[in-house]
Amino acid sequence: MADVIQLLPDAIANQIAAGEVIQRPASLVKELLENAIDAGSTQIKLIVKDAGKALVQIIDNGCGMSETDARMSFERHATSKIKKSADLFAIHTMGFRGEALASIAAVAQVELKTRRQADELGTRIAIEASTVQVQEACQCTAGTSISIKNLFFNVPARRKFLKSNTVEMRHIIDEFQRIAIAHPDIFFSLHHNNTEIFHLPIGNLRQRLVNIWGNTTNKKLVPITEETDILKLYGFIGKPKFAKKTRGEQLFFVNKRFIKSGYLHHAVVAAYEDLLPKDSHPLYAIFIEMDTTKIDINVHPTKQEIKFDDERLVYNYLKVTIRHALGQHSIIPSLDFNQEMSFSQLPSFSNSQEKTQDQESNSSKKDSSASGSPKQDSQLDASNLKNWRKLYDGIELFDEEENNDHDAPDGSITIESNWSTSPELDDAQKSFSTPQTKPYQLHSRYIVSPLKSGFVLIDQQAAHERILYEKYLVLLNKSDAITQKQLFSKNITVPAADVAILKDMLPNINQLGFDIQEFGQDGFVVHGIPADWQGQMDEQTIIEQLIEQYKANLDLNIGMLENIAQSMSRQASIKKGQSLTEQEMRQLIDKLFACEIPFKSPTGGNCFITFELDDLERQFHG
Repeated sequence: MADVIQLLPDAIANQIAAGEVIQRPASLVKELLENAIDAGSTQIKLIVKDAGKALVQIIDNGCGMSETDARMSFERHATSKIKKSADLFAIHTMGFRGEALASIAAVAQVELKTRRQADELGTRIAIEASTVQVQEACQCTAGTSISIKNLFFNVPARRKFLKSNTVEMRHIIDEFQRIAIAHPDIFFSLHHNNTEIFHLPIGNLRQRLVNIWGNTTNKKLVPITEETDILKLYGFIGKPKFAKKTRGEQLFFVNKRFIKSGYLHHAVVAAYEDLLPKDSHPLYAIFIEMDTTKIDINVHPTKQEIKFDDERLVYNYLKVTIRHALGQHSIIPSLDFNQEMSFSQLPSFSNSQEKTQDQESNSSKKDSSASGSPKQDSQLDASNLKNWRKLYDGIELFDEEENNDHDAPDGSITIESNWSTSPELDDAQKSFSTPQTKPYQLHSRYIVSPLKSGFVLIDQQAAHERILYEKYLVLLNKSDAITQKQLFSKNITVPAADVAILKDMLPNINQLGFDIQEFGQDGFVVHGIPADWQGQMDEQTIIEQLIEQYKANLDLNIGMLENIAQSMSRQASIKKGQSLTEQEMRQLIDKLFACEIPFKSPTGGNCFITFELDDLERQFHG
């Protein structure tokens, strides 16, 4: 029997390796930007066409390569970053595996132009499917320019699985932003289809975050910093009130390398404790610097997963640092027990304040001379008073309850309800035997509607989302929505990363009753909103949340119209906790059961649950 095991040709081996390293155009962007940073560049330009499917080009002013190095860079496991196995635990560069360029050249058409500062001529190399087509001297600027054309041209099965241009461009922007945020000391620019999306000058971290996430980001940021013998923590976190329902602006960097870590994200959320609304995510860009011997980044080809020598220690440092930063910036009450004046001004201490006014006056004079100027002390007192009042709000109510309890004989505990003082039950008017047919709200979240055989429990938000979703789908096809014109048009701006998304959405959301027009590179003008819009938000917030919801749905296998209808229904629906009148509840019930699919919300949740009397009887009697 003939031997069946054979060595794979290099071209096939490279294509297999490319399946792990190069998954989509965004993978090209990540690998090439990291190479440009490792080359010592101070200016990096990224050019993309058709969301990277047609072209991804990186131009940098780094150190460049010699002719031999340029050719060797496309060989598998050829790298200048490491020389021995021990170097894997002392890596200070972004790349080190030597797989990226070989994998790229196996599945795309590549052209490289590079020149060192000291050389007069550069080198041009053209490779297609791992085969070198051209290698020659050329005139070019110092640094490196590499163009990747027609990704997966020779692997049509892989190309077929690429998503739409909007989705692929979003992934490219994500990779670009992560690297640009990690290196604010480098100039970056991003051009897509001859339009400049980002122009990021050299600056500090806060400036870079504002340039990327938008001008409104500055007021949202809280700085954090902590340095110990083990690690250094710094960066910015977001104020709780600016938390979003969707993920996206949560970034961890270890030695300036972006990583994903659910464990560390849990530490951040735990630090906020009860400050965050339910199911919300704070924004943050947190940098951790550690000795390279304490971490292992050689875990996954994408290098986005790393192992810590002591992960629990990093968790605790991170949580404490964030709590400290929130306290310093008055996000949570800061307690200073040396400031006794703040106690005396609480309502529950008002009586004792009147009795000891003379003593406090003398004491304050002594404290003033010992601690500093009276103005500084009064400012500090006012700050502490504000925090203590939040903490002890309503304490006098508890004092009253305690005093009332002392009236009970023998210190016994009495339990009283509204029925304790009401007259005995009397059904003289036959009101108890009258069937209850009116719907009523439960905790301002659910609607209870009696049925002949039991009752139905309706989730008011899910039900309204279903009603609006079907309504918006009809409007998107008929285009007869009514627009409420604004008395004064409102200018809004969106982050550069979201401009293309909003432009794609504009024709369809305008069909739903909006009147939004482009105004400048990243600006838009809102002339009108849907006449029946339920939300109480301003135009800027409406558009921001609509974009966030739309992006959250992009990875789902739904079309553009369904995505917009689902996003709109989510934002315009009645929210949990909103009180409704009897008439509003009846209208909601009628409209829900007039829907084509009343059972499920647009996201797949139940709109209502039916309870049968027989089932309830069994719950009580088994």
